[in-house]
Amino acid sequence: MFSIRDKVILITGGSKGIGLGIAKAFSKAGAHVHVCGRNEPAPDTFPEGSNIRFANCDVRDPESAQTLITEIREIEGRIDVLINNAGGGPPADAATASPRFTESIIRLNLLAPLLMSQIAYDALKESNGAIINIASVSAIRSSPGTMAYGAAKAGLLNATISLAQEWGPHIRVNAIIAGLIKTEAANEHYGGPDGIEKLEARLPGRRMGTPEDIAKACLYLASDDAAYVSGASLEVYGGGEPPSFLTFIAEAQQ
Repeated sequence: MFSIRDKVILITGGSKGIGLGIAKAFSKAGAHVHVCGRNEPAPDTFPEGSNIRFANCDVRDPESAQTLITEIREIEGRIDVLINNAGGGPPADAATASPRFTESIIRLNLLAPLLMSQIAYDALKESNGAIINIASVSAIRSSPGTMAYGAAKAGLLNATISLAQEWGPHIRVNAIIAGLIKTEAANEHYGGPDGIEKLEARLPGRRMGTPEDIAKACLYLASDDAAYVSGASLEVYGGGEPPSFLTFIAEAQQ
């Protein structure tokens, strides 16, 4: 769909969920795909014959991140696109969450993408490359139960527009605001099949998003077709979640 062939792509957290969907899409499009994570993926994680290389890396650790960037440059000679996808965090009561827990969530979802972007800066400047930050709808609406996560993702959106200004014209920086995405963890997060069915019935598209939906947006933002797109936050959430008061009114009228 967009010209990605032979571009060198680094995807953090690319061995499961949204990151894996992005990795598969870029590999299918002919890119040289590197993914990283703290744990080795299962042997059958990546499709047979795919051009996806995995490396152990803790994106929160400067030394580990620097080693990864250096190794990819040694292998490929360059890096064209960094996709900061690694993130997440369990729900927690904001009143009782420990300072250590809150710090860990912010470190993974905000500080780690900033660290990776800084360390990849020289390589991306040389290639006139791009950064894509995977944010969340939690960044632009209330996030009860996951306050630190939502705050970190909101910070990531601000960092996106700031870096787009500061690092242009050599590096484009964009974000994707991902909505409710059906990954392998969806049953756990959304109350099982019944919960997912009820949730999808209330969404404008009558379905949750998929990793492939996010991947297609990444393909565009990484391509030369998006050469004048920088500092953007692309909303990939199927129209968003309807206000809860509409459900309350409908139930009251029954």
